[in-house]
Amino acid sequence: MGPAPRILELFYDVLSPYSWLGFEVLCRYQHLWNIKLHLQPSLMAGILKNSGNQSIAVVPWKGQYMFNEIPLLKQLFQVPIRAPKDFFGESVKKGSVKAMRFLTAVNMEQPEMLEKVSRELWMCLWSQDEDITESQNILAAAEKAGMSTAQAQHFLEKITTEPVKNRLRETTEAACKYGAFGLPTTVAHVDGKTYMLFGSDRMELLAYLLGEKRMGPAPPTLNGRL
Repeated sequence: MGPAPRILELFYDVLSPYSWLGFEVLCRYQHLWNIKLHLQPSLMAGILKNSGNQSIAVVPWKGQYMFNEIPLLKQLFQVPIRAPKDFFGESVKKGSVKAMRFLTAVNMEQPEMLEKVSRELWMCLWSQDEDITESQNILAAAEKAGMSTAQAQHFLEKITTEPVKNRLRETTEAACKYGAFGLPTTVAHVDGKTYMLFGSDRMELLAYLLGEKRMGPAPPTLNGRL
């Protein structure tokens, strides 16, 4: 038997485009590296508030940079990402609490579906420019991920319950305790040590920590497919 897989925790919010990029890369590499990936739905707003960091929405030059960069990132990461037309207006103002509670409920009861449902919610906002605060869009995303209508409705009903609210709060607080100040945040547990890495562009450093080979954001063996 080989060495036990190293644990990686990915804290993310579907409101964050960079979280989607980091998510896809780690989902690809989980099949290539000796790692066990734990997806941790979190709330960006809570992390920013705790750290005192400012949202990209209130720093115009950062926002403009993001919009200019996304077409390049789409090609490099081979992820069908495009900026919503009114991201800094409606999307940021409405937030992602409902979607992240939905993902939290899925993680609590049906974690094997979390990767697919998370991806479809990113697709909803960051590829199709649809409102992730609308129940019908959340349900549609879950069904595209392979859930039945009844399953999706069950999880939607869970988002107002205290256990789900508390779990999302606890996961967000866990990210804060690791020192998170934005998302995505990857926490690597290696040889008894814990390393917190911020952003979707830390894969080279992560590979170094793990002693693994990095082959770019779209490894050739997967042909860059989602």
